[in-house]
Amino acid sequence: MFNYTTFDETKAEFVDIAPVSELPNGERLFVDLGDKPIVIFNIAGQFFAIGDVCTHDDGPLGDGMLEGFNVVCPRHGAEFDVRTGKVVQMPAVVDIPAYPVRVVDGVLQVGVPRD
Repeated sequence: MFNYTTFDETKAEFVDIAPVSELPNGERLFVDLGDKPIVIFNIAGQFFAIGDVCTHDDGPLGDGMLEGFNVVCPRHGAEFDVRTGKVVQMPAVVDIPAYPVRVVDGVLQVGVPRD
């Protein structure tokens, strides 16, 4: 399985998502890139993108509450660090994908691994 949490950004293909103005501080944006459901967070002006699937039960994760940089799964309480995708609270034990985010000319871009 590909480890998205540590993939080399130079090997990523960056995809335009939306103008930065569409993701104000404290908000999140849901997108599908191919077969990858992704949620992008704006936390204090920093942008983070993770897979929108909890590894505990394969349910959506992005609607969960944010506690600092952790998103809490709304079903069973597993927690993941949105900066890295690392699991920080059971019942999940497998990390989720984390994707690099950048802003180019006022547009949010998310990097996905090249095939």
